[in-house]
Amino acid sequence: MDTCYSNRSVKFFYDRSDKNISDHWRPRDYLVVSLGMAVSVIVILANILVMVAIFINRRFHFPIYYLLGNLAAADLFSGIAYLHLMFHTGPWTIKLTLNQWFVRQTLIDTSLTASVLNLLAIALERHQTIFTMQLHSKMTNRRVVLLIAFIWGLAIFMGLVPTMGWHCLCNLANCSTMAPMYSRSYLVFWAVLNLFTFSLMVAAYTRIFVYVRHKSQRMSQHTSQIRHKETVFNLMKTVSMILGCFVICWTPGLVLLMLDGLGCVSCQVLRYEKYCLVLAECNSLVNPIIYSFRDTDMLQTFKRILCCLCRRDVAGNNHTLSGMRCNTLEQEPSENRDAELEEKSKGAPLILKGTEDMMTSTES
Repeated sequence: MDTCYSNRSVKFFYDRSDKNISDHWRPRDYLVVSLGMAVSVIVILANILVMVAIFINRRFHFPIYYLLGNLAAADLFSGIAYLHLMFHTGPWTIKLTLNQWFVRQTLIDTSLTASVLNLLAIALERHQTIFTMQLHSKMTNRRVVLLIAFIWGLAIFMGLVPTMGWHCLCNLANCSTMAPMYSRSYLVFWAVLNLFTFSLMVAAYTRIFVYVRHKSQRMSQHTSQIRHKETVFNLMKTVSMILGCFVICWTPGLVLLMLDGLGCVSCQVLRYEKYCLVLAECNSLVNPIIYSFRDTDMLQTFKRILCCLCRRDVAGNNHTLSGMRCNTLEQEPSENRDAELEEKSKGAPLILKGTEDMMTSTES
């Protein structure tokens, strides 16, 4: 039976994995930490803005927006976890205990896993909604809450897996290079799991694209050719952004994890490790842009929130956002109901933009 080294220092495992810990700050350390802190702060602020917008605007009280809010919460947690990492990396790493090191890694793993699971949940929700020809899912609030709870439960479990025994404290030969206390087999497992999740997203959005393109061809018989081309173009643009950003942000890190887990000595994974981690974190910044800023109604709510904050700061009073009439529903003229419904349709999230015409053509 192998001897466990749970009483050894972090430096002991880093030295065993040839991952040197500098006792002084190098220019590279300053660059990585500064960039990481800047990205983390922007991620935190952007996702707080999304969550506040969904909370104060009653138009967003639908299942898809609840999932978007949960995605923002996951990305917010990701920004906090990464900011915590920036204060416990570089020369600071050598001062950590084993428990502190596992806490640091657990926060990162949990937050990033939650973000990926939320992306998958949104993809599946859009898939189900498109194929049932609805603007919004008929999922009850109870099911949404259960789905959100499942996402966080699974993310927390995945983050705790290494601390529950899937580590290399008792098997030094199986220690990885990028995460010196993590087992190589766990890195392979985590990379394969995320690549599988990515494949499900690709399959879901590909089916949506093929289905909507087929329906839009029938729709063109009932609407103008210009509107038909607009629908297809918006769909292709949104899907390309979603999949492209995911690939760009996650593939380098997942490939590095896979190579490290497979024991590739000549791959020099440590040279690109921190940059790939920053790139993966950027996905939490891109998510609010793709899933929220492309929604016109959401963008208008953002502007009203920021405007209210500026007015409150200038006036020096303590009025709340609701007191400043930031809710978009309260600001719209009630007599123009048709225009309100049309604007609501325009604000439909993601790839549903323009698909209301498609439903009309199907009914006819």
